[in-house]
Amino acid sequence: MDTKQTHKPHRVSKAGASAKKKNKNKNVEKKNNPRAFAMQSGLRADRMAQRKAELDEKRFHVPMADRTPTTPPPLVVAVVGPPQCGKTTLIKSLVRRYTKNSVSDIRGPVTVVSGKRQRLTFVECANDISAMTDLAKVADLVILAIDASFGFEMETFEFLNLLQTHGMPRVMGVLTHLDGFKDNKSLKMAKTGFKHRFWTEVYDGAKLFYLSGVENGRYLDREILNLSRFISVMKLRPLTWRNTHPYMLADRVQDLTDPEILERNPKANRTVALYGYLRGTHVKGRDRVHIPGAGDYQLGHTEQLADPCPIPDKERKRLDERHKLIYAPMSEVNGVMYDKDA
Repeated sequence: MDTKQTHKPHRVSKAGASAKKKNKNKNVEKKNNPRAFAMQSGLRADRMAQRKAELDEKRFHVPMADRTPTTPPPLVVAVVGPPQCGKTTLIKSLVRRYTKNSVSDIRGPVTVVSGKRQRLTFVECANDISAMTDLAKVADLVILAIDASFGFEMETFEFLNLLQTHGMPRVMGVLTHLDGFKDNKSLKMAKTGFKHRFWTEVYDGAKLFYLSGVENGRYLDREILNLSRFISVMKLRPLTWRNTHPYMLADRVQDLTDPEILERNPKANRTVALYGYLRGTHVKGRDRVHIPGAGDYQLGHTEQLADPCPIPDKERKRLDERHKLIYAPMSEVNGVMYDKDA
C-alpha cells in the first residue's frame, strides 16, 4: 500500500479580485523625474529646438498641381523580370481576375476596368535595355517578377537603376516558382531571405507577394485576389517631370499610307496613326514629339476619340459583367473599336 501523500500544486489566480490587484501594480510604469532629463543649458536647448524644426521641415512636400482630368487615364502597370519567370502568366491571371476573360496571347498593352473609378494598363517588359528604359519613363506601378528557384537576376537590378534615373514610381515584388521547394522549412527561409534582399534594393517595408503554384495555366485565385486588392488601394504620388510634360503610351498603331504609293516605292515616307491615352499635360496640334527608337517628329493632326474602355457612367456599388471591359487591340480580343480612319 502506497502511504506517500500527494499535494495539489499551487495555481496562480488568473481572474478575480486578487489577480486584478496584482496586475494593477505590475502595469504601473515607473515615471522619471522630468527635471532630471531637462536641458540644463539654454544654448543646447536652442540647438535641439532648431534641429527639430529642420527635421519637421524636411518631411513637408511641395504641393503639386493635380493635372488629372475628371476621368483619369488608366494607370500603367509594368510587369518586369527575366525570361521564364512568370510575367505572361501573371498578366493573364490579373486580366482573368478583373474581366472574367481569358487572353491566350499577350501582345502590347492590355487595358482593363478594375473598379468604379479606376482602369489599369498592363505592359510586359521585354528583356532589352531599350524597352526597360522606355517603360521606366511611363510606368506608374512596377511589379518585379522574381524566380524563387533561381534568385535575383541582373535584369532586376538593371531596371531598378533605370527607375532611380527616370523617377522612382511605386515598386512591388512577386515571388514565383515557389512550388519547387520540397519542405516548409526551406520555403520559409527562402521567403525571409528574398524579403530582406528586396527591401535592401527598394526600401524597408516594400510589399512582396508570394505565388505558390499554377493551376489551369494561371496562378491561384486567392493569391491573385490579394494582389489585385493591394493594387486597387495603392496611392501613387505624381512625379514632377511627368506632371509637366505630355506623354502617351500607344496601345494601337496603324499605317495609313496609300497602298499604291507603297507598291511604287516600299521605302516611301509613311503616314502613321498612333492611338492611346494622353497623360501629363495637354498637347498642341503642331508640337514636336519624340518616338523612342525613331526620332523627333512633328504632329500632323490630333483628335479626341471616344473612350474604347470607358468607366461606368454612374456610381455603382459593384461592377456587373457588362462593365468589366477589356481593351487590347494588339492581342486581338473583344472590346476593340475602329474609327473612321480604319
